[in-house]
Amino acid sequence: MKLKPVVTTFLLLAPLTACGSAQAGDSSTVTVTVGYQSKTINTVTAGTLLRSLGYFEKELNALHDGKTYKVDWQDYATGAPITAQMTAGKIDIGSMGDFPLLINAARGKQLGRPTHLVSVTGYNLRGGLNTIVTAPDSKLASLAGLKGKKVSTSVGSAADGTLVRALQRAGIDPEKGIEKLNQQPAVGASALSAGSTDALSQFVAWPGLLAYQGKAKALYDGAELNLPTFHGVTAREDFAKQRPAVLEAFLKAQAEATDYLDDHPVAAAESVAKATGLPAEVVYLYNGAHGISTFDPAVKPQLISALKQDVSVLKAAKLTGDIDVDSFVDDQYVKKALGAGYTQRLAAVPAASASEVWPKGASETQSFKTPAELLKYVSAHKDGIRAAYVPDATTGTLWFADKAVWVADGDQLLPFVAPETARAYVTAHGGARIVTYAEALEQAS
Repeated sequence: MKLKPVVTTFLLLAPLTACGSAQAGDSSTVTVTVGYQSKTINTVTAGTLLRSLGYFEKELNALHDGKTYKVDWQDYATGAPITAQMTAGKIDIGSMGDFPLLINAARGKQLGRPTHLVSVTGYNLRGGLNTIVTAPDSKLASLAGLKGKKVSTSVGSAADGTLVRALQRAGIDPEKGIEKLNQQPAVGASALSAGSTDALSQFVAWPGLLAYQGKAKALYDGAELNLPTFHGVTAREDFAKQRPAVLEAFLKAQAEATDYLDDHPVAAAESVAKATGLPAEVVYLYNGAHGISTFDPAVKPQLISALKQDVSVLKAAKLTGDIDVDSFVDDQYVKKALGAGYTQRLAAVPAASASEVWPKGASETQSFKTPAELLKYVSAHKDGIRAAYVPDATTGTLWFADKAVWVADGDQLLPFVAPETARAYVTAHGGARIVTYAEALEQAS
């Protein structure tokens, strides 16, 4: 185990197959409907990876309660339609990011279909799951430069929350200081490529994907906020009460999928890549052994504390009113599902940051103590590298080595996700200077 972080109009879709709720009655066949986001790879242990492994179906078959269970996996691009379907009684269990989870709580209460946060999928304690990027040829080099510019994001998402907070810290009014474009991630990515927006603030895996493709470069690392961000699992209250054994089976399966990801990070990345069409190198950036995201189903107090702080951002945007986070969180099912092991998971901390190389044809990555050691290896094996990753020198956020901003400080070679943090380091350390990736490789060789 790795023990060492859009809101659009809610559309009520057409009725689906009977869920594992009252709709299924006492018939011998029960369909459990799970809403997930295949390309939001911070949720794979409750979605894409879990589905491919078949662990949930296995746990359901082990119930031996006289019922025949079927799982209806429904894939969505964002959390908003999952919430719409949950409040319509059409989805039993869903996974989404922290800001959408709060909207899920608010809508559930408002519509008389209460939901509860029952477990966590992936998290980053500093906020590194969200990144603001610009076009590769953009002259923007700091958040201050966004004043008066067009910025695409998905209003009500965790990425929007990062944008709002980052702008506030930069002294820019997040509502009046920029022209905010409320767009789906894919639309925003296209807008950035077309030059119709100056920057894009989005959640995993869009920033890493665009950087990997050479279609964007990082402007702001969300980890600079030093505020946890996470994705989690929410369940309808009526479903949880009627079929607690089914929910516990899901949570057991989620824990098993988490263990698989931690024990086989490369194989897991390849599996998710195959299911989503995302490059495995991008999946690994987030979900790898030292990736940006740490996976653990335990409902950690620091994550709930951060969730409470998120409420004010949604209220300011007039997306919700007050939300009773404590009543929304219900960890009784995951505690029962994981038993004595829950305490250990609750106390677990993210793996220490490390530099990693994924050699071509390899089923495992190689770790290095320092970025300079990684660069030396890359320099000597230029044609044998599938991907190379380095942690930001200040935030620890993993990034592609060839996309990082490099600083030479004497014999040290230090990587940064964003140019502003690199310049801040240079300013504070006499003699340090920003160098190109090629220059960093040459110095390390």
